[in-house]
Amino acid sequence: MVTKTFTVKGMTCQHCVMSVTEEVSEIDGVEKVDVDLASGRLEVTADRIDDGSVKAAVEEAGYALAAPGDLGLNPA
Repeated sequence: MVTKTFTVKGMTCQHCVMSVTEEVSEIDGVEKVDVDLASGRLEVTADRIDDGSVKAAVEEAGYALAAPGDLGLNPA
């Protein structure tokens, strides 16, 4: 099992969390999905994690993954 962490941009409520969780959970091989609204953290546990599949699932839910090094925060 492999666990990988991503940052999701644009989530504002618990419905957002549920949407991302549902879409990512549908990826073949995914065993566990944990989404934290406050930080935007998305943790995926699976046999094998394909970043492209995770990105597509997050986009299907209506959000975006932050680029590596980007915390997903909007500067003031």
